[in-house]
Amino acid sequence: MLEKFLPGIEFDSYEDLKANYKVNVPDGFNFAYDVVDAWAEEDKNKKALFYCTDAGDRVMYTFYDLKILSNKAANLLLSLGIQKGDPVLLLLKQRPEVWITFLALHKIGAVCIPATYQLTAKDIVYRCNAAGIKMIIAVDDEYVIHEINAARNECATVKYYASVGDKPVEGFIDYRAEIAKQPDALERIPNHNSDEMLIYFSSGTTGMPKMIVHDYTYPLGHIITAKYWQHVEDGKLHLTMSDSGWAKFAWGKIYGQWICGAVVVAYDTDKFNAKNTLELIQEIKLYSFCAPPTIFRFLIKEDISHYDLSSIKHCCIAGEPLNPEVFYRFKELTGLTLTEGFGQTETPVLVANFDGFPIKPGSMGKPSPDFDVDIVDENGESCEDGVVGTIVVKNLSKHYPCGLIKYYKDAEANKKAFQHDQYSTGDLAWRDADGYYWYEGRSDDVIKCSGYRIGPFEVESAIMTHKSVLECAVTAAPDPIRGQVVKATIVLAKGYTPSEALKKKIQEHVKHVTAPYKYPRIIEFVDELPKTTSGKIRRAAIREQDHKAYHENDNR
Repeated sequence: MLEKFLPGIEFDSYEDLKANYKVNVPDGFNFAYDVVDAWAEEDKNKKALFYCTDAGDRVMYTFYDLKILSNKAANLLLSLGIQKGDPVLLLLKQRPEVWITFLALHKIGAVCIPATYQLTAKDIVYRCNAAGIKMIIAVDDEYVIHEINAARNECATVKYYASVGDKPVEGFIDYRAEIAKQPDALERIPNHNSDEMLIYFSSGTTGMPKMIVHDYTYPLGHIITAKYWQHVEDGKLHLTMSDSGWAKFAWGKIYGQWICGAVVVAYDTDKFNAKNTLELIQEIKLYSFCAPPTIFRFLIKEDISHYDLSSIKHCCIAGEPLNPEVFYRFKELTGLTLTEGFGQTETPVLVANFDGFPIKPGSMGKPSPDFDVDIVDENGESCEDGVVGTIVVKNLSKHYPCGLIKYYKDAEANKKAFQHDQYSTGDLAWRDADGYYWYEGRSDDVIKCSGYRIGPFEVESAIMTHKSVLECAVTAAPDPIRGQVVKATIVLAKGYTPSEALKKKIQEHVKHVTAPYKYPRIIEFVDELPKTTSGKIRRAAIREQDHKAYHENDNR
């Protein structure tokens, strides 16, 4: 399959990869027809999707199964009047219908809009009205159904509601039952490469969520993600820890992986549990694995030495920067090297630890061959080595598969992100003399305290080296004198209890590990950190809570 899109697949070095990697983009490319259906036609028994749950469900789907099921789903959608360009909202957790419906929507040219099942009625109303949603397909979870019903009266454009489960839900189309009634043949519906295929709503940390649009070339941009960073293999099991509502799903659970012929593991669980995850990995003999650093921290603390993880050949980190302490400890326990990668909902992997150069723990690695990545100052000029600046993608006018499409119906966001033929990620980093990139944080995460600019990641890395700390999030807390101060919100490891004495020990520890002015003046111990369903820490939620408490106290 890869040969269809890459003139060359193997490279002698990173420099060779960077200079000669090129994707051939066919006219009218459609991932559902040209990859999934093509695999099915080549081998009816080729495995594609392994559905697993903590309750013991184990169901294997072939590419042929997915071809037939997606054809049936496409015929159902067409019968309801869903047409090319119609936006459809999915809240499906990791049911098999996620993959089936992605493919069905791609086949008919409708726009797929995945969303997390944690959305409230207010979130649903905003998304439906902002995107003009025509249909909602949701898992039959009690909370999800309740929030959708609470939003109905304000969602003027939605014509159809469907539920996925074993029993019908009042007021919803029984999606599984209706799919089963449909014919399994579907005539190919043409599309253009530039057609809108997929929309993700951003996290909205600095305002209302933006709509990020990807066209039909987007899946080809993830060849580099899957083949050259995650190192998935044809016929081997790959698991990326992510709910279907996040862009990490597109990164690790469908596009690049299936182009490479890997078997995607659908691990359908509401809440991450380290013990259950380790037991699953051991049972199914996983080959490649990708997860946020948070998950690796919990795996380490679960006494990973009791599990046989010898089947795993490659492990990747994404979603957040990797603390060196986690890197070294995981390597010590498993012998596996964690390879970090950086990208966004707007992009595939932009910077990563590819083959061909040694890993520097804590570094994101080097730029992807798919993009012209640089670090620039406030004037858009390239920064010298060692100088912190904004990560940008240059030369956007050159054609790339997975090309960036400007934000949907958001002139202000476009003006801010796209200037001078380049895209500004809003993320800060610096480059060392060897060309490695080192992450500093989001531009709005950087803490400005008493004239100093402090990157949260370096403070977190220092805190994580203290034996009492399981995980932490460093944020800016408002302060009447300094403007902002460094705050650490910490989850303690087993055997440790919160105390003022422990706070002081951690503060002193940080002063010795990094520059003293970076130490956290505020430490809050919590039972758990706010996270997305894919395990990414929601630092914005901590900042918002602190700002609210500060202003409430100020008004008393």
